[in-house]
Amino acid sequence: MNRWIALFRGINVGGKNVLPMKKLATDLAELKRHNIRTYIPSGNVVFDSKAKNASSLAKSIRSHVEVKHGFAPQDFILGVEDLQQAIDENPFPIATSDAKSLLLFFLERSPTNVSVEALDADKTSTENFRMSDGVFYLHPLDGIERSKLASAVEKHLGVATTTRNYRTVQKTLGVGIGMNRIVETNA
Repeated sequence: MNRWIALFRGINVGGKNVLPMKKLATDLAELKRHNIRTYIPSGNVVFDSKAKNASSLAKSIRSHVEVKHGFAPQDFILGVEDLQQAIDENPFPIATSDAKSLLLFFLERSPTNVSVEALDADKTSTENFRMSDGVFYLHPLDGIERSKLASAVEKHLGVATTTRNYRTVQKTLGVGIGMNRIVETNA
């Protein structure tokens, strides 16, 4: 079994694409996913599966949700090690003291032809950003609500993203790692 983390984009936001986590967990169980755990209603799910390919896993989940609920949410499937790497590569360690102020944009794929000038043009003097493999980090010191760059990241990168604050990433990873302990003690 492989441990996977699904980060869903655009569910349970503003009354659109409503999908309670309990129903989502049931949907994943119907797809033969195991040890399903969710974290907050914005669509963070940790589960085990025999699947070895994130892309095919994402397609099967998206298709199943569409059949059951009438919409196909974009889902970003990561391994536990991918989420750990995103935390380890955080270029703004000082931001972890206020973990809600550091945003991680998980990328659908690697962007091509990124214009750093365009990103710089949209950022304020109190914002910092960096991009690593698969993640765009944004630290808006004055808060997300004042960040023009936060709403323009996808446009500038040219790829779909789903965003989580650092605290949510830590907690979701903790759910995945905590499951390892549970599995080990029950083995």
